[in-house]
Order: sequence, then C-alpha cells, then structure tokens
Amino acid sequence: MGVICDPLLKDNSAQDISQGLKSRFFHRRKTGYNNLMSSNLTSRKAIKALLNRYLVYPSKGLGQNFLIDNSVLKKIIKAAELTKKDVILEIGPGIGNLTRELAHKAKRIIAVEKDPKLARILKETLKEFKNIQIIQGDILKIQDTRYKIQDTYKIVANLPFYIAAPVFRKFLESCKVQPCTMTLMVQKEVAQRICASPAKMNLLAVSVQFYAEPEIISYVSKKSFWPEPKVDSAILKITPSGKKSTIVGILPEEFFRVVKAGFSQPRKMLINNLSAKLRVKKGLIREILQKNHINPAQRPETLTIKDWVQIAKEFSTFPLL
Repeated sequence: MGVICDPLLKDNSAQDISQGLKSRFFHRRKTGYNNLMSSNLTSRKAIKALLNRYLVYPSKGLGQNFLIDNSVLKKIIKAAELTKKDVILEIGPGIGNLTRELAHKAKRIIAVEKDPKLARILKETLKEFKNIQIIQGDILKIQDTRYKIQDTYKIVANLPFYIAAPVFRKFLESCKVQPCTMTLMVQKEVAQRICASPAKMNLLAVSVQFYAEPEIISYVSKKSFWPEPKVDSAILKITPSGKKSTIVGILPEEFFRVVKAGFSQPRKMLINNLSAKLRVKKGLIREILQKNHINPAQRPETLTIKDWVQIAKEFSTFPLL
C-alpha cells in the first residue's frame, strides 16, 4: 500500500522550507553586509575576500593597485586639508577605502570609477554613506556637467598610473572650473618630474607649473599596495594659481606653442629647437634670447617658467605655423 500524503501538510512543509531558505539567505546577506561595513578595507586579506566575493580580479590595464597601508590614507587626508564644507571629486576610488575616509571629513564626495565591476562593489562598500555620489565612467571622457560641480571643489585621488598626465591636462588646462587643490597619489618618478627645477625641467613640469604650485608631501613604498606595483609612489599636492594667463599676460596656447618647440629635442640647444619648429631664422632667435638674458646655447631643461613666459611673449606676435 502506498503512502498517502496530506495535501495540506505537503503545502505547509514546502512553505516552511521556502521561508527557511529565504531567512537563511537574508541573514547571510545581512551578515555579509555588516562584515563588509566593519572590515578594514586596507587589509590585504579583506580586499582579496571582497574581490573574490564579486569574482573580480585586479586589472593591470586599468592600473588597479589597492592601498593597504592605513597610515598612507591618513597622510593623504591630512594633506588635502578637508573641511565639512568641501566638495571632493575622487578619481578611481577602486573599492572605496579612501572614499570612506573622505566621506567622514567632507560635505560631499563625487567618486568616478571607470571599471563597472568596481563601481558595483562601491555601491556595497559605501552604502552607509549619504554624502557620496558614485558615477561609473571614464573621467577623461565624461562631461563636467555629469558630476555637476558649479563652485569650488578639491580633487583627491589614488590615481591609476596611466592617467596622471591626462588628468593634469584636463583639470589644469581644459576644465571650466579649476579645483582649489589636487591631492594625488602618483608614481614617484612622475611626482619628481613635475616638481623639477631648472637644470632638470621638462615639458610636464612646465605644463603643471605654468598653472600651479606642485609639492611632494611624502614618498610611499610600493609595498603599501596590493597587487604590489613595480615602482614606489608619492603623495603630490598641486595648488592651481587661478587664471594664469591674466597673471603672466599671455594666452596658454601662445605659451605652449613656444615651450613645445623648445622641448622638441630636449638634449639640443634652445636656439636650434626654436628655429626649426617655429621656422624663424637663428639670428632673430639669438637676438630675442639674448635680450631676455638667456644664452642661445642653453638646453630647454635649464630655463625657468619666467624665462619661458618672456620668450613666449616675444613670439606671441609671430604667425602660427
């Protein structure tokens, strides 16, 4: 004789099982979320666990090296000199360890993350904060109107190595509203090049120093990141000078036309570079340089920003070629 099942008992059992599974699922989810909120996101173990949970692996192509040194985070925050009135644009927030610290100190954080997988993680790690806006997109391509900054703001970021120079160009040269300050983690060599002085000047240094005052706050060991990069880093603070063209009396395009010509072959004499690229006779170039107390045989790396401004003013009346 077969076993006769009570239909009502069968339905109730199925319902109990279903509710039990749901309860366990939501308990695990809630527990996982609470663990996530309490976890140290500068811990290598916690970062690995978080990425594994979302089946995400650090991308070399996107320069994803996560900060695992809490003392470095504190140095970045201190260097940024944040107040409760500040609006912060963070570029490449990654998993949000720096973002969390910023949210405790500033009024509003706009975190722009290119990687859609990390943007999804950020929605979890930053869920408890009401003053953070997460935007998934490429900071070099999205319009300023996307993050709606109409007044003063600061940039704070652990920059992916490969976008450092383009970020400087966008926010110092191109954007409508310059940041008040930029506090950035960049490669050590990049920071040193930007802060170079005459005898070691380069095109990047001139490009940044024309618009701003750069300062190296601290050097950071490559061991402070996971995965560990090949080179050390530096915390770099850049303070824009405002509309530089009104200060020095020359338009940026006129200034950089001459500077790029001068650095066209950095190891060659200035007179040769300027003559070749601006298509001006060497006699006239020599006359202009000597008038401004510059030796025509100097190399471009030996000139100051003031020297470049004076030369550019002389050439500003020449036709663009």
